[in-house]
Amino acid sequence: MIGVTFLKGKNVAVMGLGKSGTATARALLAGGATLLAWDDDEAARRTAAVAGIPVANPLQDGGVAADLVVWSPGIPHTHPKPHPLAEAARAAGIPVVCDVALLARARPDARFVAISGTNGKSTTTTLLAHLLAQAGKPTAAGGNLGTAALDLADLPEGGSIVLELSSYQLELSDGLALQAAALLNITPDHLGRHGGMAGYIAAKRRLFDYLVPGGTAIVAVDDEPCRAIADELSGQGLRVVRISVLAALAQGVSAPDGVLLDNGVPVADLSRFPRLPGRHNWQNVCAAYAVARAEGVSPETIVAALASYPGLAHRQELVAEHDGVTWINDSKATNADATEKALVCRDTIHWIVGGRPKEGGIDALAPYFSRIAHAYLIGEATEAFARTLAGKVPYTCCGELGVAVEIAHRQAKPGATVLLSPACASWDQFASFEHRGDVFREMVQALYDEGEDEDERPATEGEMP
Repeated sequence: MIGVTFLKGKNVAVMGLGKSGTATARALLAGGATLLAWDDDEAARRTAAVAGIPVANPLQDGGVAADLVVWSPGIPHTHPKPHPLAEAARAAGIPVVCDVALLARARPDARFVAISGTNGKSTTTTLLAHLLAQAGKPTAAGGNLGTAALDLADLPEGGSIVLELSSYQLELSDGLALQAAALLNITPDHLGRHGGMAGYIAAKRRLFDYLVPGGTAIVAVDDEPCRAIADELSGQGLRVVRISVLAALAQGVSAPDGVLLDNGVPVADLSRFPRLPGRHNWQNVCAAYAVARAEGVSPETIVAALASYPGLAHRQELVAEHDGVTWINDSKATNADATEKALVCRDTIHWIVGGRPKEGGIDALAPYFSRIAHAYLIGEATEAFARTLAGKVPYTCCGELGVAVEIAHRQAKPGATVLLSPACASWDQFASFEHRGDVFREMVQALYDEGEDEDERPATEGEMP
C-alpha cells in the first residue's frame, strides 16, 4: 500500500467502492484522513462497511461535506449524464480526482511512465515493467491494470511506476508527472462516456498533458487520430518518438515485417518471441522498447528481456494443448478491435464469443469469418451476433460459457483452436473480464484433469442422447 499522509486531517470523499475505491479508502484511513466513502450500489456499501470502511453519503443537503472527492473512474461523472455528487463538487470548487492523482502526490520521488490506447495497453504495460525490472530497476505496474494505484508496492526512491491509464483515469489524474508516455491507438470505444468520438480522442490526448518538461511522447502513427496527435505534439516542440507496424520509419521505432527497427536499424526478429505473436504485439513491443530506451535501457538488455516475457493473463493466454486442440483465453478482448488481434493469429477457430455487446458489435470482424470453423454464442449478445453470423459462420447459441466449452470440446478436431475472445464486456454474467477468463481456464483444465465420461456428455444437434 502507498501511504497517503498528505491528506491527514482533511475531509475526503471516495465515490465508488470497487477495487480502486476500496484501495483508496484504506490508504486514506491509514494516512489519517477523515473519510466519507460512498457507492450508489447498496451491496458495495455493505461490503465496505463490513471491511471497516466508514460509509456515508458525502452529498448532504445539496452540498459536499469534503475538501476533496476521489472518484472511481468506472463511474460516469460527466457523460451521458453528470452525477449529482460530481456536479455539486465542481460547482463548489471542490477538486474531483482519481486515485492516480493521489499516488502521484504521495510519491513525487518516483519515475512515472504510462501507457494508454484503446487496445494493447495491458500487454504493453506488463511488458514494459518486465523490461525495466530485467534492467535492474525497482519497478511496479498497475493502475487500470490489475493492481489499483494505491495498492502498488512502495518502491525505494527513484523506482519506476508503470501505469496503464484508461480514458476515464486520464480525465482525473491532475498532478501526475510522467517521464515518458506511450499512446498505442485510438478506435471507437466508450463513446457514451465521452460524449462521442471527439471527446474520446480528447481524453486520450490528455496523456501528454502530464509529461514533465523534457519528457518523451511515444505515439503510434498507424491510425489517423494518433497521427494528428503526433503532428500536434511535434509542432509544440515536444520530444516525440513515432512508432509503426505498417511502415519502416527512418526516425522512430517500427516493425512492419516483424523485425524491430530503431531509426531504421534492425534490432531483433520478433518471431523469436512466441509469447508476442501477431502485428498487434509488434506494436506493443515497439512502444515498450521506445519507453525503455527513453528510460536509459540498452537495446541489448531489452532484446534479452523480450525472450523471458511470460505473457499477459487473459490476452491470448495459452490455457491448454490436448489431443491436437489448442485452448486460448483472450477474455480481455472486450471489443471487436481487440478480438481481431486474436483472429488474425489463428486458423480453424472454434470461437466463443458474446457477453454485453459494445458499439458496433462484431460486424467489423466479417473479413475474418473464413477463419472460423464454428462460433459458440453466449450472454446478452447472443441474438444480435446470431443475426450477424447467419449464413456466414456455423454457430450454436449456448447462452452460458460452460455450455460453450463443453460443445466446443466435442466439436474441435486436431489442429483446431478453441478461442475465448468475447468482443464484449463481461458484466452480464461475470464480475470482470478476469473473472470470465479464470472461469474459462478452470473449465478447460477440468476437462482434462478429471477425464470424461462419454455417457454423461450432453448431446448436440444431430446426436442422440
